[in-house]
Amino acid sequence: MAAQKKFLLKTLRAATANIRCNCHSNVSQETHFGFETVSKSSKAGRVHTVFENVAEKYDLMNDLMSGGIHRAWKNYLVSQINVLNGNRMLDVAGGTGDIAMRYINQLKYHNKTLSTGDIVVCDINQAMLDVGKIKASRLGLSQEIIWVCGNGEDLPFQDNSFDVYTIAFGLRNFTNTQKALDEAYRVLAPGGKFLCLEFSAVKNPFLKRLYDEYSFQVIPVMGEVIAKDWSSYQYLVESIRQFPDQVEFSALITTSGFKFVKYENLTFGVAAIHSGFKL
Repeated sequence: MAAQKKFLLKTLRAATANIRCNCHSNVSQETHFGFETVSKSSKAGRVHTVFENVAEKYDLMNDLMSGGIHRAWKNYLVSQINVLNGNRMLDVAGGTGDIAMRYINQLKYHNKTLSTGDIVVCDINQAMLDVGKIKASRLGLSQEIIWVCGNGEDLPFQDNSFDVYTIAFGLRNFTNTQKALDEAYRVLAPGGKFLCLEFSAVKNPFLKRLYDEYSFQVIPVMGEVIAKDWSSYQYLVESIRQFPDQVEFSALITTSGFKFVKYENLTFGVAAIHSGFKL
């Protein structure tokens, strides 16, 4: 127990240091914030503000925007994790705990045991983590999850710490996608599995036109009506279009060192699950 507390204290100190030092990096370089070009140093702060604004309505808006389909996507993502005793899981950008809680329920269904530190949710936004903690408490899962405020591009964990790394609808918000993938590779133990659920590219021209119309004409309006926030949901729609498509993203995962990289389209490519192994 003392060793676990020492690990957690080290983790939290490192997370604080990472957030502090990352504010001063890449000042002169540019990236995208939706369709807007911004400096890399400003993007993290602007994304942080977006998710602070949407935190309280995040789960509700996910249900409304996707017609509840995101739940099936997440269930399918978790089904791709082999349920084994001792599996240490890191869910990055997982503030509200959707993936971690599904995985815990899967473990319990298969009568697998959990130890302190087996399930870690890491998110750079404390407001999202706070929503996740409330939800976990309501579902009786407070003791099973460790919540860490940390940067996915500079994770506050030691090398080879986890058996599974998951991230759902978070990677496109990072400033440096390749750096985040490199970090995923670093913290996974040999044999560990990388799983990413992210919005992707619809290739069918007719379906793409319908999807674009819905995304740009309906979702921001829905955000304004439900969450009183047009601009955050306009950004979220734009950020999807700026993210690499299935093939390009697979190449980035391979560049980070992962093997047996593959992807599977969901709902005609509206989303995709990307996976790979650290060998």
